[in-house]
Amino acid sequence: MRKVKIRGLVRCAARIFLVWGSIVAIKGVWDVFWGEPEANLYSPNKWDFISQKQWLTWSGFEITYGLACVAISYILFKYAWRLPEYIEQSY
Repeated sequence: MRKVKIRGLVRCAARIFLVWGSIVAIKGVWDVFWGEPEANLYSPNKWDFISQKQWLTWSGFEITYGLACVAISYILFKYAWRLPEYIEQSY
């Protein structure tokens, strides 16, 4: 028999979702207020290739996606408490 860590696997996934979601949500907030697409750096006139409306739509998607990842992380942390710390598995 060997012990397999179950709760730790779920916590690890929750931490990954938390870190990734936080990074994406912060990037989205940055894009809304201060960011601009790279196309603006190379075009003769700003906002020629991508309009501000399109850019804000994309930034809103980034924020939504990031917060969804953070919510999944929260759900996984709550679910981890219902799981046993270890299970015994036969070979």
